[in-house]
Amino acid sequence: MAGKGSNTDCMSCSVLNWEQVSRLHEVLTEVVPIHGRGNFPTLKMTLKDIVQTVRSRLSEAGIVVHDVRLNGSAAGHVLVKDNGLGCKDLDLIFQVSLPSEAEFQLVRDVVLRSLLNFLPEGVSKLKISPVTLKEAYIQKLVKVYTESDRWSLISLSNKHGRNVELKFVDCIRRQFEFSVDSFQIILDSLLFYYDYSETPMSEHFHPTVIGESMYGDFEAAFDHLQNKLIATKNPEEIRGGGLLKYSNLLVRDFRPMDKDEIKTLERYMCSRFFIDFPDILDQQRKLETYLQNHFSKEERSKYDYLMILRRVVNESTVCLMGHERRQTLNLISLLALKVLAEQNIIPNATNVTCYYQPAPYVSDVNFSNYYLASAPVPYSQSYPTWLPCN
Repeated sequence: MAGKGSNTDCMSCSVLNWEQVSRLHEVLTEVVPIHGRGNFPTLKMTLKDIVQTVRSRLSEAGIVVHDVRLNGSAAGHVLVKDNGLGCKDLDLIFQVSLPSEAEFQLVRDVVLRSLLNFLPEGVSKLKISPVTLKEAYIQKLVKVYTESDRWSLISLSNKHGRNVELKFVDCIRRQFEFSVDSFQIILDSLLFYYDYSETPMSEHFHPTVIGESMYGDFEAAFDHLQNKLIATKNPEEIRGGGLLKYSNLLVRDFRPMDKDEIKTLERYMCSRFFIDFPDILDQQRKLETYLQNHFSKEERSKYDYLMILRRVVNESTVCLMGHERRQTLNLISLLALKVLAEQNIIPNATNVTCYYQPAPYVSDVNFSNYYLASAPVPYSQSYPTWLPCN
């Protein structure tokens, strides 16, 4: 387990032990491919190299990097190897000052130009512009500039779902959804070691690396990660309420720490989700993107995930009109059936809820046995009421 040290007198911090530092070294030195679109070549980089390159160029451009951190599932993997969450996106946080639009633009240009360092030998770099690099290698660009949030995200594309995500943060209100994804590992001491020490690391000679839990209590969050427990604070503050991540934890056999409190938290999660995604098309896009990003190599888990999500929405949604709630439930059900069709799987009928659509001609006094059905309604549109089969 992570041990407390003399340099960490706050509840949110802890010193990593040698096993964790060794695993961190493996994550930072593993070669990660960044796949280009079209005919653009694959870039091969390590997290160590991209961090050092970007940090150096930001410094040259006059932007001070206060520290660099490993975040998300990769940080959780470093702390507890087999934690059930895997190691998906490789998230890096650069703590910087972003007082105006000019700094956002400068950060973006620095990152794009840094990619030139990783092009294979023999590729001419003279005519490759930042715009070209963006189109070729960037999966996602996000900029948030409000009174309480100033940050940007640049996601480098990996077709296997292991995107390298570079996040540049001035200030941000909320940096975690649940205690198990609240960890950040400060990399500066290890980066300094790489730059200035030629002695290989060992159990008795390695830099002191600090981990921090944004949940506020490192030991409690670490215990939750070890024992696969679900805990959070104020889910109504999270964009989307943490609903999709919560269902993801459940399908990975995490269990609520407080079974009584979780029902109240589920209602908050559902309420915030429908505030942020009120339109059925927005919900569809969000769900499809989440499935693509978090279940790229776990096709058989998608159906179970969607059924868990459907149960939570069905049991805990109190903020929607009846037809809106049914519309969302239908969307989730149809996505689940689509998953089964793609996998050519026929589910066990005892575990499946079947739906039928009442025919509009049943109440027609001129009803005839000959009825021409209209085209099926796609799940991206509004649905009439669907009823469960008994």
